Amino acid sequence: MADSSSSFFPDFGLLLYLEELNKEELNTFKLFLKETMEPEHGLTPWTEVKKARREDLANLMKKYYPGEKAWSVSLKIFGKMNLKDLCERAKEEINWSAQNIGPDDAKAGETQDQEAVLGDGTEYRIRIKEKFCITWDKKSLAGKPEDFHHGIAEKDRKLLEHLFDVDVKTGEQPQVVVLQGAAGVGKTTLVRKAMLDWAEGNLYQQRFKYVFYLNGREINQLKERSFSQLISKDWPSTEGPIEEIISQPSSLLFIIDGFDELNFAFEEPEFALCEDWTQEHPVSFLMSSLLRKVMLPEASLLVTTRLTTSKRLKQLLKNHRYVELLGMSEDAREEYIYQFFEDKRWAMKVFSSLKSNEMLFSMCQVPLVCWATCTCLKQQMEKGGDVTLTCQTTTALFTCYISSLFTPVDGRSLSLPNQAQLRRLCQVAAKGIWTMTYVFYRENLRRLGLTKSDVSSFMDSNIIKKDAEYENCYVFTHLHVQEFFAAMFYMLKGNWEAWNPSCQPFEDLKSLLQSTSYKDPQLTQMKCFLFGLLNEDRVKQLERTFNCKMSLKIKSKLLQCMEVLGNSDYSPSQLGFLELFHYLYETQDKAFISQAMRYFPKVAVNICEKIHLLVSSFCLKHCRCLRTIRLSVTGVFEKKILKTSLPTNTWDGDRITHCWQDLCSVLHTNEHLRQLDLCHSNLDKSAMNILHHELRHPNCKLQKLLLKFITFPDGCQDISTSLIHNKNLMHLDLKGSDIGDNGVKSLCEALKHPECKLQTLRLESCNLTVFCCLNISNALIRSQSLIFLNLSTNNLLDDGVQLLCEALRHPKCYLERLSLESCGLTEAGCEDLSLALISNKRLTHLCLADNVLGDGGIKLMSDALQHAQCTLKSLVLRRCHFTSLSSEYLSTSLLHNKSLTHLDLGSNWLQDNGVKLLCDVFRHPSCNLQDLELMGCVLTNACCLDLASVILINPNLRSLDLGNNDLQDDGVKILCDALRHPNCNIQRLELEYCGLTSLCCQDLSSALICNKRLIKMNLTQNTLGYEGIVKLYKVLKSPKCKLQVLGNNDP
Repeated sequence: MADSSSSFFPDFGLLLYLEELNKEELNTFKLFLKETMEPEHGLTPWTEVKKARREDLANLMKKYYPGEKAWSVSLKIFGKMNLKDLCERAKEEINWSAQNIGPDDAKAGETQDQEAVLGDGTEYRIRIKEKFCITWDKKSLAGKPEDFHHGIAEKDRKLLEHLFDVDVKTGEQPQVVVLQGAAGVGKTTLVRKAMLDWAEGNLYQQRFKYVFYLNGREINQLKERSFSQLISKDWPSTEGPIEEIISQPSSLLFIIDGFDELNFAFEEPEFALCEDWTQEHPVSFLMSSLLRKVMLPEASLLVTTRLTTSKRLKQLLKNHRYVELLGMSEDAREEYIYQFFEDKRWAMKVFSSLKSNEMLFSMCQVPLVCWATCTCLKQQMEKGGDVTLTCQTTTALFTCYISSLFTPVDGRSLSLPNQAQLRRLCQVAAKGIWTMTYVFYRENLRRLGLTKSDVSSFMDSNIIKKDAEYENCYVFTHLHVQEFFAAMFYMLKGNWEAWNPSCQPFEDLKSLLQSTSYKDPQLTQMKCFLFGLLNEDRVKQLERTFNCKMSLKIKSKLLQCMEVLGNSDYSPSQLGFLELFHYLYETQDKAFISQAMRYFPKVAVNICEKIHLLVSSFCLKHCRCLRTIRLSVTGVFEKKILKTSLPTNTWDGDRITHCWQDLCSVLHTNEHLRQLDLCHSNLDKSAMNILHHELRHPNCKLQKLLLKFITFPDGCQDISTSLIHNKNLMHLDLKGSDIGDNGVKSLCEALKHPECKLQTLRLESCNLTVFCCLNISNALIRSQSLIFLNLSTNNLLDDGVQLLCEALRHPKCYLERLSLESCGLTEAGCEDLSLALISNKRLTHLCLADNVLGDGGIKLMSDALQHAQCTLKSLVLRRCHFTSLSSEYLSTSLLHNKSLTHLDLGSNWLQDNGVKLLCDVFRHPSCNLQDLELMGCVLTNACCLDLASVILINPNLRSLDLGNNDLQDDGVKILCDALRHPNCNIQRLELEYCGLTSLCCQDLSSALICNKRLIKMNLTQNTLGYEGIVKLYKVLKSPKCKLQVLGNNDP
């Protein structure tokens, strides 16, 4: 409107807000204003803006941004400046002014608008109001009139209002908003309401001049046309040329309703898309251009889609905001159920049964599914049926519901489809699910074998419905109905044994089984129904309903696929066991679950919801061949108040406890189970008690228990007791669990017990201090089984190590491996360690990495190494802050040491001189070293001749790590000369991050051909280039090359 600011705000309103800005903020405001100057208003002179005072700036903005434009720009800038309070106050005052506008002002504004353009949009708004005036369709899923729709919930109205709000963090206003949600949750209802509210002047009035609605079902039926023609369907001729409207795209909103219903591939390359909205193209081309912001990039988009296709949509969009429509809240579902059933006892029974199955209860967020569920369960209860069993799985419920659609009502019998008709319907459903086709046109159905009479019959049964607005357009009454019949397709298929080369992709059972909810989310519920239909009771019920024969031969075919999957190279975490457990739970067939899971010796599951615990406990209880279980349990045992009319222990108490008991019972019922990994889990006191009770069971054969990053409600007393009672448990890992010194005290008491057989104890990062070391020391002397102890990343300090060394010097200490990495040790602690190494006859592995030992500490350790009584085989001194001076000490000791075979000196300042000194020893005939780690020791190609001579002369050296050193191509060429020699025994060579290029690849290739022993080489983080990598790959194909592992960067 021309100068319509009075209808929004007094003329001096903007000045009042500019007065609140300090000098720095005012300058920032001007800079943002410079960025947002709009060409259609003429360029605001920057020189005037730069020197303008607050009053002058307000006048300039009023001049160049007339009416509400000045406020729109100002509010956007306030948002970018993060002036939230200023923004909110201005918005409130603008809203108040807009509500109190006088009729004369409004009329004057309308007159000025009409002068500005040929039409003011009134006719278009009237037409939109006529089209989108919402008449609530009270036809339920089963075609029964029910007073179900109560209008759009208030929270959804608010959602509409704020879809295009400025992002508080970025200060940016979204141009593309994706409204996603489950099928039937109300996305279309909401955007149609948005069209109506806009037309009535109640929504987006300051944001969009025009809003256009594009329906996926209608677009599918269109062929070639221009974009202006596409949106002209509802455009009145009295409004003037629509081209004038499109020429100002920044004020336009296009609502694309039903992206999931568009049967387009969207595979056009971006350079081939069109910008011109006047040219005619296939509609698929136009939609791709619009979504990918090639056409009308300044326009705003609101796109609705189902969750199953949101991933496909995301690939087309660049910058967008995702908003999920969740449907009915838990309170709304509870309220509806209690209104639906007159008998409150029935209502409580139904709500309790639904609540016990989170998956089913979640489906009821969709209003029509909630109605159908209640209708189905009511019919069952009227017949005296058990709704608890029906609500046990989604398949049981939908079998009951589908059967009810073909049950005679009021004496009126329905015509049943014959087996051929049913098979054709199921084929249409299955192919649609696979290809994400949910809208079918008459011609599509005819090609797929469904005749007009078939369609009519299924419409009478409320399986299929015809779209009320778009001709020749059919859909299943709900997505879950389509998914159910798609699952039935596999049950009606004849011979699964004979492989047919002409079968279509959706008929391939192996592909279906290998699909995942991440890659193919559209298949998930269909797979649930398919596994659920393996239940004999479900099959018999459907056979009675349809008077047809269904085959369970598919079971053996599925088991064959499971065997192939179990024998594959997938890791447990890659297989998606939780998803598989969901499917197996649907069967409720214990024997089938046991057969299916016998091919998987290892299972990994993240349990973070109650339904995860339910399905996992049910399935694991019937897995008889498992050897390893990895679990992470979070979000299940946390205390939550259940806001329902049910007793608070309905789910959060007894049911969780029962499921957890079932899961833990595997520890004593599975005779093959040897390892339990229960890491990153939050268990309450009750859950811990159940776990330890099972660990103490006489039939528990568990050998390895990992409880990393766990919080223990009552310390380690229960673990300690379990160590005494379970004579099979030999490995305990408590890394990252905050057990503290008191927890260690309990563990040490168990270690001292003669019945404790623990051999390995890992206590890394357990918040231990020097005060626990006396207990550990005493336990080391008394324990006859413990041979491995890891105390890394605990603040033990030199005093703590001194106490440990007293035990190491004791003749009854059986410890063989000790890790003290990052324990705060210094040179002082090395003196005690040195004496312990001389006295101890059993310790073979010692890790002192990441301690500030310095050259003085290394000297003390070297003194011990050269002692004849030192039996150490492996010494790790990585990141111990010593220099080339320590090379002299180590050289002397290594000449005399006969036992050391592994030495890690990585990440220390040895330099070339230090390594040259060590090489003198490594070449000595008495040196038994097999593994040498020199990663990150500040080496160059100057030391490569010495290293090459070691490779040639030392017959024992098998592994050499030179990674993260600046050896460059020249250094590697020298090493390759040694690698080609027949005396070279190196099996592993690490050259990561060594500054290599393609120039050294020819030498590496020839070395790999000549060397018959090298099986592993790491060349990652080097710029080998495409040509260099191609050379190496050619060598790998040669039968002369014995290399098994090559680490490199892909070209």
